[in-house]
Amino acid sequence: MMIATATTMQPVTILLVEDNPADIRLTQEALKENKIAVNLEVATNGERALHYLTKDVPLKSKPRPDLILLDLNLPVMDGRELLGKIKEDNELKSIPVVVLTTSQANEDIVKSYKLHANCYVTKAMNLEQFQKIVKTLEDFWFTVVKLPPH
Repeated sequence: MMIATATTMQPVTILLVEDNPADIRLTQEALKENKIAVNLEVATNGERALHYLTKDVPLKSKPRPDLILLDLNLPVMDGRELLGKIKEDNELKSIPVVVLTTSQANEDIVKSYKLHANCYVTKAMNLEQFQKIVKTLEDFWFTVVKLPPH
């Protein structure tokens, strides 16, 4: 998915690591509403996300993400394990990771930050709130924050 914008011709790449088809669709819809050009890549489990990030053979042509939106509760390899692997890897650890999950458990929040998540956001329960969260994240990470080149 790419959204045109007058301010930049170069789209940013977001890797959404999410197994819930409804949340994937909500994220796609929320990003369509914004003014920043976005290339959204989706991995439905932690193992697929790790393959994407480490550029396994079929994925070599995929762009490096500028931001990762990570759900914690994933099949195959959960978000906590994936976050640990990303932040231990010298090539990947500079990619900002936003934990975007339904969990409000203090244990998950503390563990995510100990694994060096860049921020922790609880998913909203309705479409309007969810769209506001995605827009806020997009505006913050691609308008306010200065990201490292890759």
